[in-house]
Amino acid sequence: MSTIIVSALFTAVWVAITGSASFHNLAFGFLLATLCLWIVRDEIGGRGYWKRFGRILSLCLLFLKELALSAWKVAVMVVSPRMDLKPGIFAFPLTVDRDFEITLLANLITLTPGTLSVDVSADRKTLFVHAIDCSDIEATRRDIAEGFERKIMEAFR
Repeated sequence: MSTIIVSALFTAVWVAITGSASFHNLAFGFLLATLCLWIVRDEIGGRGYWKRFGRILSLCLLFLKELALSAWKVAVMVVSPRMDLKPGIFAFPLTVDRDFEITLLANLITLTPGTLSVDVSADRKTLFVHAIDCSDIEATRRDIAEGFERKIMEAFR
C-alpha cells in the first residue's frame, strides 16, 4: 500500500480522535502520520513487518487467554469455602534482557489476576513476582517462561 494512502488513513483517524476537521488539523495530522511512517519506514512493506504484526497479535491473544484463565482461578479461590493458599514471592530468572521487554513482561504479569511484579534485580536478570498461590513455583515459572516471555522474544527480536 502506498505511503500516501496510509498517511491519509492515519490522518482520518487523527481527525476522528481530535474531533476537528479544520485545514490546520488535517495538515498537522497528515504531517504527523507521514513523519511516523518515515520513522518506521524500514519495517513497512517488508515481510518482517507483517510477521512481527502476527507475533504481536499472538502475544495479545495469549494475554487475553491468560487473563481469562487467571480471573477464573482467582474467582474460584475466592468463593471456595476453604482457601488453602500459600501466597509468596518468588524469583523468576529473566531470559529477556532489553528494558522494553522486561517492562512488558512485568506489566503482563501484573495485569494478570493473582500475580504481581514486585521488583527487578539491579543486574536485570531476575524478576521478583508475588503470587496468590505459590504451592507450585516451578510450574508458575515454566508458565511465564513458555508463555509471556517466549511470545515477547518472538515478537520483538
